[in-house]
Amino acid sequence: MADLKNKVAIVTGAGAGIGKAIALSYAQGGAKVVVSDINEQNGLAVVEEIQKGGAEAIFVKADSSSAEDNKNLVAKTVEKFGRLDIACNNAGIGGPAQLTGEYDIEGWNKVIAVNLNGVFYGCRYQLEQMVKNGGGSIVNIASVHGIVAAPMSSAYTATKHAVVGLTKNIAAEYAQQNVRCNAVGPGYILTPLLEANLNEEQQKVIASKAPINRLGKPTEIAELVTFLSSDKASFVTGAYYIADGGYTAL
Repeated sequence: MADLKNKVAIVTGAGAGIGKAIALSYAQGGAKVVVSDINEQNGLAVVEEIQKGGAEAIFVKADSSSAEDNKNLVAKTVEKFGRLDIACNNAGIGGPAQLTGEYDIEGWNKVIAVNLNGVFYGCRYQLEQMVKNGGGSIVNIASVHGIVAAPMSSAYTATKHAVVGLTKNIAAEYAQQNVRCNAVGPGYILTPLLEANLNEEQQKVIASKAPINRLGKPTEIAELVTFLSSDKASFVTGAYYIADGGYTAL
């Protein structure tokens, strides 16, 4: 387990799935965790779980697609814990399943607002605070579809490619100020959202697309994110780590 003792971390979309696993992993590493989600009930449940494990955590409700909410999230973090060392911009949505030539405009704008603008807004205010701190680490959650297509999901593919590019730009701009920025590209992970939308047979079909022939676990992504967030990855910045069971190797 990476040592995050005395670190202060934000996780967006932390109420369930990968975000929850990351928040719990940060806490297990010793960090004080700010759990952020649009779903207050889920977010508070994660805070309670962290606290039961003996770590510190607070919940801040935020809509990641709102610049003001992202600014407030950082402000509340500093108000409570005095600094910000780590941020994981995890919140995201899939959007409509439609051909590009038939894609719903409102659906497109919503995916852009959450998956791209939300990550930018998060980074915008996280970076501002990390520079004041004298350094920090940001991990942006992209997807395997930050490098390959997801047919019928052009907005999702476009935003995840963009997150990878944004991550590289931040890394280049802020390396001299001791701020690292990396991206992680999860493959198909067994989350409550996936289970709610795909039956067992459909899950098996998706799992078979990767050489490892199974779905990933949220904890497997969280372990990678925690490493990248820690000082053990002190020479790693501007990187895009894919964790997909070999999906993109074919």
